Amino acid sequence: MDPTVTRVLAEASVKIALFFGVVLTVIAYMTWVERRVSAWIQDRRGPNRVGPFGLLQPLADGIKFLFKEAITPPHVYRPVYLLAPALIFIPALVTFSVVPIGPTMSLFGRRIPLLIADVDNGILIILAFASMGVYGVALAGWSSNNKYSLMGGLRSSAQLISYELAMGIAIVGVLMATGSLRLTDIVTHQITNGWNALWQLPGFLIFVTAAFAETNRLPFDLPEAETELVAGYHTEYSGMRFSMFYMAEYANMITASALATTLYLGGYHVPGLAALGLPENAAAIVQVLAFCLKVAMFLFVFVWVRWTLPRFRYDQLMNLGWKGLLPIALAHVLWVSFLVLGGRA
Repeated sequence: MDPTVTRVLAEASVKIALFFGVVLTVIAYMTWVERRVSAWIQDRRGPNRVGPFGLLQPLADGIKFLFKEAITPPHVYRPVYLLAPALIFIPALVTFSVVPIGPTMSLFGRRIPLLIADVDNGILIILAFASMGVYGVALAGWSSNNKYSLMGGLRSSAQLISYELAMGIAIVGVLMATGSLRLTDIVTHQITNGWNALWQLPGFLIFVTAAFAETNRLPFDLPEAETELVAGYHTEYSGMRFSMFYMAEYANMITASALATTLYLGGYHVPGLAALGLPENAAAIVQVLAFCLKVAMFLFVFVWVRWTLPRFRYDQLMNLGWKGLLPIALAHVLWVSFLVLGGRA
C-alpha cells in the first residue's frame, strides 16, 4: 500500500478512536451530571456512594447493565426488535465526526486538523444522520408489538418531522450568511464577522428549542411519557438494549450542543486570543477547551430544563412546532436575506 495512504488511514484511525472514546466517556458521565444536577435542583444529595462524590457511579451502572438479563418477549418481531437500538445509537455517534473542535495543530511535523472529516457538505451529513434516529425509534415501537410502544414510535416520528423542519429552516440563515455548507467555513466566517447568535438570535432560539424536541428531552419527551405510555417506544426492552436508547439520547445531546456551538457561538473561537501572542499549539489547546466549555454549557441547560419545566400536552407540542416555530423560522430567513443583500452579514 502507498505510504501516504497508510499514513492518512493511521491518522484517521487515531482520530476516530480518540473522538469516540471521549464521546463515550462524556455519555457515561452525563448520567452522573444528570443525577447530581437534578439533586441540586431538588435539594437532594444525588449519587455519592461509589467513589469520591459518586464519580465511579457510571462505571458501576455500566457493569450492572452488562450483567442484566436481556429479555426478548415472545410476541416481538425479533429481527427489527434487535436492530432498532443500533439504528438509534450508531447514527448518534457518527454525526459528531464532521464537527470541528479546534483549529489545525502541528504535530510530528504535520498539520493535523482537529476533526475527523472536513467535508464540503458537513451540515447536510449531520442533518441526514440526525434524521435517521427516528427510524430506530419508530421501528422499536412497531417491532415491540405493544400498543404503548407503537404510540411512542408514532409520536416520535411526527415530532421529529415537525421540529426538524423548523430546525433546518433556522440553519438556512447561517448557510446564507456563510455561503458554504462546510462547518469549518462557518466557524471562520464567525471569527471574521462575529458570532451568529448576536444577529441571528431568533434562529438560535429556534434551533435550541428544536434540539430539545429532536433529542426527546423534557418538555418534549412525549414519545416516552411515563404517565401516558408506561415507557413509550422502549417499554419492551431491557439490559444493554434498553441502555442503548439512553446512551443515544445523551449522544444526541452532545451532538446538538456541539452543533449549536459551531453554528451560533463561533465554534472554537475565543475573542481576543490572537492578541495574547500564544504559540500555535498552545492557542489551539485553549480553543479546544473553549469549545468544550461552550458544549458543557449547553449540556447543563439540557439537564436544567428537564428538571424545571413540565411536559407539554401532545397538541401543544405540535402547535408549537407548526404554528409557532415554523412561521418564525421563515420570517427569520427573510430577515437574514435582507442582511446578506445589504452586506451586513
